[in-house]
Amino acid sequence: MSVRDRLLAVFVAVLWGLNFLAVRIGLDHYPPFFLSALRFLVLAVPVVLFVPRPKVPLRWLLLYGAGFGVFQFGLLFLAIDRGMPSGQASVVVQASAPFTVLLGALLLGERISRRQLAGIALAVLGMAAIAVERGRTAALLPLLLTVLAALGWALGNIAARQARPDHPLRFALWMSVIPPLPLLALSAVVEGPAAGWRDLGASFGADGWPGLVAVLYIALAGSVAGSGIWTTLLKRYEAGVVAPFSMLVPVVGVAVAWLALDERLTGWAAAGSVTVVAGVLLGSASGRRARRASGVPVAGPYAPDGSTSRVQDTSRS
Repeated sequence: MSVRDRLLAVFVAVLWGLNFLAVRIGLDHYPPFFLSALRFLVLAVPVVLFVPRPKVPLRWLLLYGAGFGVFQFGLLFLAIDRGMPSGQASVVVQASAPFTVLLGALLLGERISRRQLAGIALAVLGMAAIAVERGRTAALLPLLLTVLAALGWALGNIAARQARPDHPLRFALWMSVIPPLPLLALSAVVEGPAAGWRDLGASFGADGWPGLVAVLYIALAGSVAGSGIWTTLLKRYEAGVVAPFSMLVPVVGVAVAWLALDERLTGWAAAGSVTVVAGVLLGSASGRRARRASGVPVAGPYAPDGSTSRVQDTSRS
């Protein structure tokens, strides 16, 4: 891998890690379900107008949009809004990796190797350590919501694997068309029918511009730019060469949260975070060559269009 492409891979990881800071800023201006809907709505309109629809069965596109878009983003934004530190969220959401392996075994009959089982066990141990720490100092609900968000991501990955799209990036972009209406409906029921729109109107005032910048960053810089570069790298190199760079995302997420938001990890939380990342890396190291050879696209962490990133997520962030 050339030095230039290594730098590009690191740059994408930084873009995706900064997403968590952008989400935290966005939540200071919009309610969580409405912010999630805005994130997809910014992409959905130009996608429908200018991007050809991928040739995949509609049911898999709908399930991918529901799992990755509605459940993952809706619950993740809700978790951060309810008190989940954005740095820890960037780590815990990596649980989508072992969840994808487990769902592949349960729903698709895929075999789980010993190495993958060891990775899953490590990731679970790390999340347990984080849960113990939060149970001592804060509410567990935000952590549970983040874990459920990771499960939604994994369900989206399974749908993407079954869809086997001819154009992975096009498929991921079209996924953005699915979540806005369900998320807006959730926002209307939970947050009030006018709350989000009122906040959006206030964003055009003198004090509201950071919210608009956050939405545009999440949708455009974090998703379109990041996924576009990542897809290009995956076309040049094997997934096993590119994918490990995605594990820089939680590192960036934690570092930025510490620098910008003064979020500090305790010893337990730091140990748990390192253990989760180690488990994801260990579990994803198995089977890379087989998946790359099969032509199944490799999905992304917080690309958050999920199109192209980590090896075990075969659809983004």
